[in-house]
Amino acid sequence: MYSQSSYDGKSLTVYLKGEIDHHSARAIREATDSLIQTNKPKSLRLDFSGVTFMDSSGIGLIMGRYRMMNLYGGSARAVNVPGALERIMNLSGLSALNIIEKRGESCEGSE
Repeated sequence: MYSQSSYDGKSLTVYLKGEIDHHSARAIREATDSLIQTNKPKSLRLDFSGVTFMDSSGIGLIMGRYRMMNLYGGSARAVNVPGALERIMNLSGLSALNIIEKRGESCEGSE
C-alpha cells in the first residue's frame, strides 16, 4: 500500500509498501494521480523497496502512471525493485520501456 511521498520541486517519489493487488492498487493509483495533478512533476519515481508482493495490478499501476507522466511531458520509473518483482515486470514487457531500476542501481542522467 502507498505509505508516503516526497517532492523536491522536480521529482515526485512515491514510496510503496506491503502488497500490491487489485484492492491496494486502486488506492495507490488514486493517491498518486492526485499528487501528480497537484505537483505536476517532471519525473515520477515509484519506489518498490517496501513491496513484498505484486500481481498484475501492479503492472497496470506502473503503466497507467507511465502514460500519465508522458501526457504531462514527464517520465516515470520503477525504482529499488527487488529481484522477484523485477522478474514479474520483465515478463510483462516493462523492461522494453527501460523504466525499471533494480535495488541499488541508479539510472540518473539516462532519461
